[in-house]
Amino acid sequence: MSEKSSIKPVFDQSAQALNYELPDERVAKYPLAERDASKLLVWKNGQIEDASFQSLADFLPESSLLVFNNTKVIRARMPFQKKTGAQIEIFCLDPAHPADYQLAFQQTRRCSWNCMVGNLKKWKHEPLERLVDVDGKAVTLVAEKLSQSREHVLVEFSWNDDSVDFASLIEASGILPIPPYLHRDTEASDLERYQTIYSKIKGSVAAPTAGLHFTDSVFASLKKKNISCTEVTLHVGAGTFKPVKAATIADHEMHAEQFVVSRQLIEQLLRKEGKLIAVGTTSIRTLESLYWLGVSVMNDANQSPANLHVEQWAPYENADQQPVKIVLQALINYMDRHQLTVLIASTQIIIVPGYQFQIVDGMITNFHQPQSTLLLLISAYVGNDWQRIYQHALDNNYRFLSYGDSNLYLK
Repeated sequence: MSEKSSIKPVFDQSAQALNYELPDERVAKYPLAERDASKLLVWKNGQIEDASFQSLADFLPESSLLVFNNTKVIRARMPFQKKTGAQIEIFCLDPAHPADYQLAFQQTRRCSWNCMVGNLKKWKHEPLERLVDVDGKAVTLVAEKLSQSREHVLVEFSWNDDSVDFASLIEASGILPIPPYLHRDTEASDLERYQTIYSKIKGSVAAPTAGLHFTDSVFASLKKKNISCTEVTLHVGAGTFKPVKAATIADHEMHAEQFVVSRQLIEQLLRKEGKLIAVGTTSIRTLESLYWLGVSVMNDANQSPANLHVEQWAPYENADQQPVKIVLQALINYMDRHQLTVLIASTQIIIVPGYQFQIVDGMITNFHQPQSTLLLLISAYVGNDWQRIYQHALDNNYRFLSYGDSNLYLK
């Protein structure tokens, strides 16, 4: 954030404005037996209606375009044991070398990741080792601490079998992370239910939970109503659970996440005629970041594709807003100049009250934690009505957070 004068007064409000009382018993600790059996709270222009997620298609405008995040949660928690018996858990956040997720998972000898480390005080400088069974092969996995900062620990992983890639190693040795507010260990059922049925691109440490409700039956009902579906990829980081603890919203530092968007998706956005409905806050952040990325390349056409990034406060410091189609066409032109079929970028965008949505017309999401940036995003769309929506949900036995019930917000 450069100058305080460029930040609107809403940013000076206390994070307490995002607070509400959420009793622990209202947090869904487990998913329902059927994904699409959850409740659906429909908010449209201030009116609230209670429904079932199975009837989602009934509330969507015909010819809408739904955008999903196809990221897949990885088994990011990797337990090790020192020779002294001390337990060390390495939580892989994002790849450092190579920094590209796909390349990192394809490595066959070594790679390094930015990590959080449990019981870090017990891990000095000695390498950690463990044997991992990968499809019947005994592979020795070694973790070495390269450096340490306030944000993370840089860890290099190496192993003694170049027929095994890191994707196979982490799948065989890691534990799927589930949200800390569930207050329980990962169970076998989470391996299936804490993934969307359309997840395919490995990289997240948390699920895009709005998509957990979708089933083949729901997709069939969307198709009958001429509702199209498309996908983006944003790898959800642990920062999604980071509450706004700063005195004011303006002082909160947003985490960065990598996203991937195809040229085909941008062309779809240019052609679309109906409403665009984003499935989940991660899809919203990706689509809105795409607009500001386009503004950025319009302002500086010489940017390297390797350094594309959307700063946290970019939408609020850039007064030169352009029509969406002009911005999207600029992105396509940029991709063509650099012979790109996909855009890989990172975003720190924070969406707060006062934000003007550029691409997203409506959204499907879950109920979010008090004092979270996700709740900030919701309040940017529905205004202070989020308090009435959440109170209605509390009064009518809705289930909250990742495994909880769903919302549809439309204007």
